[in-house]
Amino acid sequence: MRARVQEIVFDCAEPAALVRFWAAVLGGAPVDRSPAWSYVDPPGFVRLAFQQVPEGKAVKNRVHLDVEVADPSAAAEEVAPLGARRSGGLVTDEQGSFQVMLDPEGNEFCFVTG
Repeated sequence: MRARVQEIVFDCAEPAALVRFWAAVLGGAPVDRSPAWSYVDPPGFVRLAFQQVPEGKAVKNRVHLDVEVADPSAAAEEVAPLGARRSGGLVTDEQGSFQVMLDPEGNEFCFVTG
């Protein structure tokens, strides 16, 4: 069987707010399909969807996005006013650099180079 990823879905408390964060980071226009479901189609990437769930985030994500940028530290500063925050420090090795980040609801993602 061959299949393709249609979208990546995030469970969250506030879909309309979270979709606007990710639209600002990756591009695309946020769409609110209902109060419990929003999505964005970032250019050159699969749709990101956000569905409202009653429970809060309790543990580290099992899957996260690596977002390529020219400068992870500068990118981290740029998204801070949008509600993102750093998790730990910048890591650099022979493969490049990465900065673990948390979106406004605490979902981990990384700004990466390389």
